[in-house]
Parts: sequence; C-alpha cells; structure tokens
Amino acid sequence: MKYQPLKIERKWQKIWEKKGFFKAKDFSKKEKLYLLVEFPYPSGSGLHVGHCRSYIGMDILARKKRMEGKNVLFPMGWDAFGLPTENYAIKTGIPPQKATKENTQNFKKQEKMLGLSFDWSREINTTDPEYYKWTQWIFIQLFKHGLAYKAKMPVNWCPSCKIVLANEEVIEGRCERCGEKVIRKEKEQWLLRITKYADRLIKDLDLVDYPEKVKILQKEWIGRSEGAEIEFKIKGMKNLSIKVFTTRPDTLFGATYLVLAPEHPLIEKLKDKIKNQKEVESYVEEAKNKLERERISQEKEKTGVKLEGILAINPVNQKEIPIFVADYVLGSYGTGAIMAVPAHDQRDFEFAQKHHLPIIEVIRPKQGKGFDGKRAYEGEGILINSQKFNGLESQKAKEEIVKFLSKKGLAKKAVHYKLRDWIFSRQRYWGEPIPMIKCPKCGWVPVPEKDLPVKLPKIKEYRPTEEGDSPLAKVKSWVEVKCPKCGSKAQRETDVMPNWAGSNWYYLRYCDPKNKKELASKRKLKYWMPVDWYTGGMEHTTLHLLYSRFIYKFLCDIGVVPKEIGPEPYKKRTIHGVVLAEGGEKMSKSKGNVVNPIEVVKEYG
Repeated sequence: MKYQPLKIERKWQKIWEKKGFFKAKDFSKKEKLYLLVEFPYPSGSGLHVGHCRSYIGMDILARKKRMEGKNVLFPMGWDAFGLPTENYAIKTGIPPQKATKENTQNFKKQEKMLGLSFDWSREINTTDPEYYKWTQWIFIQLFKHGLAYKAKMPVNWCPSCKIVLANEEVIEGRCERCGEKVIRKEKEQWLLRITKYADRLIKDLDLVDYPEKVKILQKEWIGRSEGAEIEFKIKGMKNLSIKVFTTRPDTLFGATYLVLAPEHPLIEKLKDKIKNQKEVESYVEEAKNKLERERISQEKEKTGVKLEGILAINPVNQKEIPIFVADYVLGSYGTGAIMAVPAHDQRDFEFAQKHHLPIIEVIRPKQGKGFDGKRAYEGEGILINSQKFNGLESQKAKEEIVKFLSKKGLAKKAVHYKLRDWIFSRQRYWGEPIPMIKCPKCGWVPVPEKDLPVKLPKIKEYRPTEEGDSPLAKVKSWVEVKCPKCGSKAQRETDVMPNWAGSNWYYLRYCDPKNKKELASKRKLKYWMPVDWYTGGMEHTTLHLLYSRFIYKFLCDIGVVPKEIGPEPYKKRTIHGVVLAEGGEKMSKSKGNVVNPIEVVKEYG
C-alpha cells in the first residue's frame, strides 16, 4: 500500500495539537531550553525550501530535547511589516492588512503541513496593534532617554515616482520600479543612538557562542578606531580650522594635503574665498547625487577638485598644504575631513600622483622594503623626516606627537566608529506609526503611554505625497491632534518605523505573548531568557542581529529586562547558510526561483 502522507500525517498532527504536546510550560521544574528560529516575512509566494532547511534542523533538536526531559520553548510568529506588501498594495490596491492576513494564514498552514513542533499558543505578529503597542512604547523610552532624535539626512529619491527609496530598491543607481536615475535629497529622519552602545556591542561578543566570522563582521561593522583628532588652521583665517581624525598621527609630517567631503560645512563658509567656486559647486552637487556605496567603491577612480586660494597649515611643521574636495570622503564618517599621507596610504598615493602633489616618506620599516616610489608603505616602523621625532618607533611617536600638539590645543586622543546612528524612519505606510507629536510650542512630544497603540488608519492611496512624505500625511483627521503637553494644535509624526523595529525584541514577547500590562513580565523573562540557541541568516549579522542586541541592552539599562539574565539576549548563534537554485544563484522569492516544499510534502510527507 502506498504511503498517504496527507491523510496519515494530518491525523497525528491533530492529536499533537489537541494534546498540546509542543506547548512550553512557564515555571516548570524541568530545565528550560529556549530554541529560536528567525520568524519569517510572510510573502505571497509562501514557504520555500530555504525556510525548511533552517526550521527542520531546529525542530529535530527541539523534539530530541523534549524527549530528554527538557521544558522546550520553540515558538513561531510573523515579521509582517515591510516593503513588498506595501508595493503590492500600490500595484493592486489590495490593503496590506488583507494581504498580510492571507499570507500569514498560508504560511501557518504550510508550516503545520511540515509537522514542525512549534508552540502555536505563543504566536505573534508584528502588525498586530497589541504587539506594536510595545514596539511604540520602546521608541518612547528611547526618546525619553535621549537615544531617539530627528536630524536632516540624505535619502534616495526617485524624481519620476516622487518617492523615497530604501537602499534595496536602488539597483545600480536606478529606481527598481521605473528605472529612473536616483538622486540624493535631504530629508528629516528619526535616528537611534546605537553608537552610544558601540563599545559594549564589541566587548560583549566575548561572552557568547557565535561563529567567529559573525563576531568579526560585527566588530568590523562597528569599526572602533583609536587615534587622535588634529586641528589644521586655515591660512589667513583666525577663526577657521579643519579637524581631522587619524589613527596614524606618527605620519603627520608626511601629510601633504587635506581632503574634505562634499557635505563638509566649511565649503559653504569659504565660498566667497574659493577662487574656483563654480567648479567646486558643480563637483559638490554632482557628488551629492551619488550613492554612498558608489562613492566609496574601491574600483571607482578617485576624483576631486582643489579649493583654489585656500591653504591649510600642517600643525607639526607649519607647512602650507592644499585642500581638496573629493567624493570618496563621506561627511557622515569621522569628521568629514582627512589628512592625506601619500607615501603611507595607497589611496592617497594614487590621488597625489594624479594631481602632482608632494609625496614625503616619514616611516621606514625596521626590516624589509619600505616606500619605493611605486606603492605606498602602510606599515609601522621608525620615523624619518619628522624633525625632533626622528628615530622613534611608530607607537611611541603617536603618543609623543599627540602630546606635543595637545599642549598647543591642536590635538586630543579620540575614538571613532564606522558605525553610524541607526536611521529609524521611513516615508511609507506599512510600518509601525512613530508615536510622536510635533507641537509648534513644545517641539517633539511623545504620545501619552495610555493612548498606545497609535494605530495605522485605513487608507486607499498608498503612494507617498509629491514631496516624498508618507501617505499618512494625507490623512488630516489622523494627523491633526492636540499637543499632550499644552493642548495647542499639533500634528502626528507621519513617518513609520523600519521593518527591523518589530524584530528587535520579538524573542522577549514569546516569553509572555498575552501580557497587556507590560512588554513581558520580569518573572517570565527570568525563567526563559536568555535564548539558548538562535539560528538565522548570515545576511542579518550587521542588521537584525546587531540591532536586537542594542535594544536588549537598552531594555536592561532601564530595568525592563532583569539584569540577572545577563548582558546578551542570545547564548548561541548558528548560521544556516543559503540555499542555491538551479545555476548556482541564491534562491529568493524576489528572484522568482524558489522551490515550494509543499509539493514535495504532498507526495513524500
């Protein structure tokens, strides 16, 4: 007799469900084990074999550990806010709420067909107002503690669609939807001060069992650099100077020019003094319309324009050096200005050769070949051509040169990070409304906590406004409110949170998913947390995984998460890899090359 998987397996799945075999019990005397898989974005295409690969492995472990007598928490939910559903709504007019409901039902049906032993009594959905009430509450706490603020930022703008684009919607500099060339435009955005947690995010990686490549990637992404901020005076201008950050103050005598980012405020201040101002303005405008990844690409030729008539003074030798503006320097990193040492930095060397700038060797290795005039020597060594610092080793010279300049008020030790504050707003519809109100008298005021959640209103037009604001800006009855502080006429924030907002803390909610009074009870958090084993994708290493560690630490700091649990949310992290489609391409719903596992399940079980 042929095996009939649908008939036989469904029978036993119903029994499992009825008996509650997979329900985790709070405060059981058994040893707890919290196993977690990344909850999926429920797309219209349903599950693919990539989901199965990660879920089934952890399911096997969950079943084994239950049989060994452990109290296993193995939950599932839906990370359901996001761009694909909104784009689908723009295209079809079908409300995201309806599409999300249908998609999650389909996903759940498919996961049950697979026989996965999830505890469905703890199911969560990031688009449920009872869930995002607490996502909004977390944002308000961040604001109250000075970690959420609004600032002008360059965004990707499609002039044809009149819409702000996420980075993933920009393909080779063009709009994914219409193919129009994307430009950069300044717009106010909410940001979170993740940089305040940078050192802890690095240090606490020593406490967890993560693959080494994950730890390395996070450390490199945060990019902690110890060095010094050094001030270069501008010739003939008493009150103006350029501050640069460098990790190599030992090479300062070899600095033969400075480079400013196109966004550097000094360019605007000096516009009446720059002799080739039109050329500089033209270059700056062109640079501002380039995407950051295009500007810093290693393959890209390093271009730049000299600020004619403007000279900086090298503080260690008083030599006058030229100043350039170049797009490979970013205004958002460091001080937005660099000192260029062409003999000891390859990028500076290539730029100096192109612009016929002086190249001065100031470091010679103890052994082996140093600067040969053909390629920069980037290592450390013994100082030469550095006046009274000649003969010092690099490490000692760094200290002595900074000490020498600090006495003149021209240098100080500093730590900088590649990590930037996290842009936390989107000019979209399908996301958590940011619970803030703008009052002309009081400024930004949080929505009173008793009024949470701020629910998304139902709308018919999902496109942003002509100015690129969220479509919520068109809903006057929702936007216009009274200030909670003074009662004056005020307006709601119309931006929504990014798709990472709900996944920052979802693993905490699984511990207490029905709690209406708080994010989760401390008693239940103490019992279940931390997560014992978390498996997910490598692509989330510098996004979700980093962001959720940050939010967890913040919640510990304000006492929402008991500190006894420890400083990290996940004890162990494993990476499940990527499933490839035919031809070796990554299997992805966006590429339309996924294999639906349900067809296999129907035949083989």
